[in-house]
Amino acid sequence: MRVAISGASGKTGFRIAEEAMKAGYKIKLITRKDSILPKFQKSHETYKLSLNNKKDLDNALENVDTLIIATGARPSIDLFGPAKVDALGVKQQIDSCIKNNVKRVILVSSLCTGRLFHPLNLFGLILIWKKVGENILKSSGLDWTIIRPGGLNENEEDLNNQNIYYSKQETQEKGYIPRRLVAKACIEAIKTPQSIEKIIEITSNTECNKINMRRAIESF
Repeated sequence: MRVAISGASGKTGFRIAEEAMKAGYKIKLITRKDSILPKFQKSHETYKLSLNNKKDLDNALENVDTLIIATGARPSIDLFGPAKVDALGVKQQIDSCIKNNVKRVILVSSLCTGRLFHPLNLFGLILIWKKVGENILKSSGLDWTIIRPGGLNENEEDLNNQNIYYSKQETQEKGYIPRRLVAKACIEAIKTPQSIEKIIEITSNTECNKINMRRAIESF
């Protein structure tokens, strides 16, 4: 299976790429033109492009089985960033998937997506535009999974003691999760048919029981 990861040079995206490699997938990396790639990525098939360039995006997604969308607007003074990245950017990627016959798409979104009264919305209504992107994917006809992680951190020192808490949509409102565990959840979703057409919220802690994604979904 060939897996493309968009946003592959980002803090979550490069971890997804690492986990995809560990799982034995052939990978394509899609990044912004100005992205600086981690060393391990330089030996892989990489496409530096603007999502607005349909020709380049179509070329990047040629002969791909699964796309993991890890692009996302960062809080900034550009209040149009979330609309451009989390809504329009997702739509452009989905349109290209349909054109290239990419059947499977996994989107990394966010806990509390769609909620109006939330501090993150001070940055261009980011959670509202993420909801728009989610809805575009849900109506695409593709085999989709939406992963909504809680607050992201880069702690990798205590991963063995951290278990992922999976829940259905609109269940969790707060909590945190290491980016590495988000990456692992994305790869697990590829291997879990039960995750198709599901919105899955994830946080992590040391207290919840260890359970795989399939069993968690069956308990929703």
